[in-house]
Amino acid sequence: MVLIGVVSFFADFTYEGARSITGPYLAILGASATLVGFIAGFGELLGYGLRLVSGRLSERTGEFWPITLFGYVVQMSAVPLLALAPNWRIAGLLIVVERIGKAIRNPPRDVMLSHAAKQIGYGWGFGLHEALDQFGALFGPLVVAAVLAARGNYKTAFAILLVPAIVTLLLLVFARFSYPKPEDLEVSVSNVEASGLPPVFWIYLIGAGLVAAGFADFSLMAYHFEKASVIPNIWVPVFYSVAMGVSGIGSLLFGHLFDRVGIWILIPLTVIAAASAPLVFLGGFWLALGGSALWGLGMGVHESIIPAAVATMVPQARRPSAYGIFTAGYGVCWFIGSVIIGRLYDVSVFALIVFSVLAQMVAIPIFVNVNKRLRTSFN
Repeated sequence: MVLIGVVSFFADFTYEGARSITGPYLAILGASATLVGFIAGFGELLGYGLRLVSGRLSERTGEFWPITLFGYVVQMSAVPLLALAPNWRIAGLLIVVERIGKAIRNPPRDVMLSHAAKQIGYGWGFGLHEALDQFGALFGPLVVAAVLAARGNYKTAFAILLVPAIVTLLLLVFARFSYPKPEDLEVSVSNVEASGLPPVFWIYLIGAGLVAAGFADFSLMAYHFEKASVIPNIWVPVFYSVAMGVSGIGSLLFGHLFDRVGIWILIPLTVIAAASAPLVFLGGFWLALGGSALWGLGMGVHESIIPAAVATMVPQARRPSAYGIFTAGYGVCWFIGSVIIGRLYDVSVFALIVFSVLAQMVAIPIFVNVNKRLRTSFN
């Protein structure tokens, strides 16, 4: 668990460092807000949608490590190549390729994490992993900000990220040889004869999809900071770093609470995260900073508690497919929402905020229903 968490620290250092500046980078290269929203959304669509294929493949073959390794290689290669992008089209393609790499490696990696987390609690296990993730995502943007302050050059910032990308791959190879069969970490095997996914899983997917649709991508937020001159360019990766720091701390705290109170914790967290949009898109420096922090808290929920809950709903033998199906549906909703949000930004910021908040609020009664179903099934 900790070793994979360290791998994720350096991986997030790399790609989150890059994602902290892709919005303004695309703006400088000539992309519109609609294009930024489309690129970000399409990347998330493939980044989640292709997990359906990756999840099924890992379930059928049982080969978690080869698929995970290949995905990391693709992802870690795309980031430093952004330094060579001559226009927004190539940059957008590389941004999408980075998401594809994450799509390939995430389902088998999450299954391996679920095996390791069985003994310590899914919420705490996924929360610990996400905390290490997000601490890497904290330092990556800070390094990028330092490079921009020293040289003011986006291409140099992307090139510097080659170093943590190489460290990520070396640590991953070490983890592969240290734990060749992570499924052995989970001693007790339950529900192995269950053939399908329960109704509560599909209901939960609808709620999670609504949250994803209403959650603005940071690329568009950074684009807004650039276009509206809300903050100086050098502060954009710093804001992202703050968001990632909040995300990491929140993942630990709320992951622990998830193990104690269950999926109910998603209800207040969804309300809090929904407040990020009006603060970011209507506020000045300090309100935008607060909104970025709330966005980071929401991102921590997306990356830790939401996937952790899936493990409590489905049979162990079906987890690879369940994670693949869940994240595919999640990604489709994220894509649709990102395209809508990006388009609304070009038309009306107020309409963007209404859509973002409303989509997430509609998910709350669904989470209430899921919570009741889970409590009934366990009693």
